[in-house]
Amino acid sequence: MHDHAAPSYGRRLRVGSLFSGYGGLDLAVEHVFNAETIWFSELNQPVARVFAHHWPDAPNLGDIATIDWNAVPPVDILCGGFPCQDVSTVGKQAGLAPGTRSGLWSHMAAAIEALQPEFVVIENVRGLLSAPAVRNLPEGATDARSNPATATPADEASATLREVEPDPWHLGDEPARPLRALGAVAGDLADLRRDARWIGLPASAIGAPHQRFRVFVLADRPVPDTVGLRLLPRWREPGTGASPSRDDRAVAPNHRPRPARTRWLTEAERRVREAVVPDRGHLHRWGRYAPAIARWEHITGRRAPTPALLSEAKGPRPAPEFVEWLMGLEPGWVTNPDHGLTDNQQLAALGNGVLPLQAAQGLGVMTMPH
Repeated sequence: MHDHAAPSYGRRLRVGSLFSGYGGLDLAVEHVFNAETIWFSELNQPVARVFAHHWPDAPNLGDIATIDWNAVPPVDILCGGFPCQDVSTVGKQAGLAPGTRSGLWSHMAAAIEALQPEFVVIENVRGLLSAPAVRNLPEGATDARSNPATATPADEASATLREVEPDPWHLGDEPARPLRALGAVAGDLADLRRDARWIGLPASAIGAPHQRFRVFVLADRPVPDTVGLRLLPRWREPGTGASPSRDDRAVAPNHRPRPARTRWLTEAERRVREAVVPDRGHLHRWGRYAPAIARWEHITGRRAPTPALLSEAKGPRPAPEFVEWLMGLEPGWVTNPDHGLTDNQQLAALGNGVLPLQAAQGLGVMTMPH
């Protein structure tokens, strides 16, 4: 599907994971960058048990708002999909602003500033492109300083210069135009001396039988080894560290052999390119959905589970195993009874999660040589 162009460091890159969920984005990052997640941050304890099961040596740093980033092991890649509720097109669209759940992005920006990773990977919903935003300006910055009136030429030719580009799409003659969430994120990354690119991708582009459009952002440092230069004012003071680490282990991450959890992605990427024709059984069971189901079965290498659970009291509802399959995860990744999640908790985790093959495709495109 793509040639990975991530640089080689002679060792596996270290990943720090924020808003980790069940680890779908981490699977893609590990696959594309040949990396290893060494710690994660997930506040939801049932979901954190899923992540800890698959990354047993990675401690959970807990609530992102309480983490002291000065005490966190350094990483080469920081990844995360900050909460989408306030930017989602199906929500209230409160936007990316202080005090909202999506406003937790500011804590991720603080982590970037403190940890100085080589790469930053961000995932979010389509609404990131359209939801409004209020930027969390660095300490000491004000709107007046960011958009000073003196920026307009003051010499005798100023009147003529102001008329050169009357179109508000050019010189920004209309400063009141709303800032979008992705624009705020990109602006914050620029303040943090990061080059960023982004891609929007539906899950159907990699063969999934649903749309699930997602936005992926990849940012890196144009100037290497900027750690310690302290070029920027701090976004906020680091957390107190009061949230205890969870699921910690004594074995150092570099003692682990290469995990097998991402090997299936290589085979799935190959299968995406192959033509699939539904057989009579698919047509009988799935009707007009047969081509989409047959293709995803081929890509994932397993048959679709029963799609719904039937109950006389509550009627039909989605089967967690089927949703897990729709997300391209291995059987039991979330639905393993050992995790101790209820059906509703499984569905919530899966609904908030990332489709690994979709994220790998997006990252693969963005890491190709330009």
